[in-house]
Amino acid sequence: MQFKDIIGQEVMANSLTEIIDSGRISHAQLFLGDTVSGSLALAIAYAQYLGCTNRQHFHNHEHGELRADSCGSCPSCLKYQQLSHSDLHFYFPTAAIGNNNKPQSSDFEAEFRDFLNNYNQRGSLDQWYDFVGIENKQGMIRELDADNMGHILSLKSYEGNYKVVIIWMAEKLNVFAANKILKNLEEPDPRTLIILVSEQSEKLLSTIISRTQLVKVPSISNKIHIPTEVEQRFANSYVVWMRQLFKLNMLSLSSWVDEMAALKREQQKQFLSYALQAIRECFLRNNAGLPQNMDFGDEKFNASFPTMITERNIERLDKAFNDAIFSIERNAYSKITFMELSFNISKALKKR
Repeated sequence: MQFKDIIGQEVMANSLTEIIDSGRISHAQLFLGDTVSGSLALAIAYAQYLGCTNRQHFHNHEHGELRADSCGSCPSCLKYQQLSHSDLHFYFPTAAIGNNNKPQSSDFEAEFRDFLNNYNQRGSLDQWYDFVGIENKQGMIRELDADNMGHILSLKSYEGNYKVVIIWMAEKLNVFAANKILKNLEEPDPRTLIILVSEQSEKLLSTIISRTQLVKVPSISNKIHIPTEVEQRFANSYVVWMRQLFKLNMLSLSSWVDEMAALKREQQKQFLSYALQAIRECFLRNNAGLPQNMDFGDEKFNASFPTMITERNIERLDKAFNDAIFSIERNAYSKITFMELSFNISKALKKR
């Protein structure tokens, strides 16, 4: 992955290449930002630039244009672009499949490379779970991964350059794995680069954060990336749901909850994220005069519903949705979760 292929992150790319060119490379870094905005892609491009033997510099660059990039054609770059460099190692959330009761990242290396290529290194965690077939399980990065990483880092570089470890969705490190990698962060071998890529730093151990250099990746899109036909289905379900909550029609609400409970867990999370985004956009339109980017396919609803989201209920609504998403992640009984959320939303809407 070259920086030129990461649309919308030219400023961040320039900062990263300048760090390497100036020799101020921290051995442990935390790339904090959404994967869909390019946090993982930037980490890979950064590692490729570090290993490139023929870095390109553009002396007449202007604001918004790249100042430097990897060449894309040297032996190191070619291997990085195929995600096959022998000194590049990935760790990421996995879950038990079939008879594999002790999964680790090395069991899914080929699938993860295919996933990165299919989604141009911007695929979400939900899309990874769906891609590898663990939709109804919650993945994590386990102690076996930390042991493997410790062993890898104890070896010499295969090709004489930096050994690079990229931990994607580092917030999914379980406590045992997180504590084990602390030693690697504190006492790294020479010419070692460990990049943690995370979307939720609050779920990381404070001791890990304190041992890494923070790289904040700005968001380039607040819109959830879901297929068009799925988004249309979500829009219809959202409109039906909100109308039921306004009238609090228990019979139809119960039927709606049953339909949501029948979805796969990751689909439930995706819908809740979509609905939360819709609530936030309604608030921005109603209170800040910003244009609404979401079309719910119902002209009357588009015009009237945003006025119900105000400064008096937005915090309560935001908390209710985030609590529900957290419950789904923890495998809570989905019918109870959706019904409780519905009651909380209905109360909040009446406080507008």
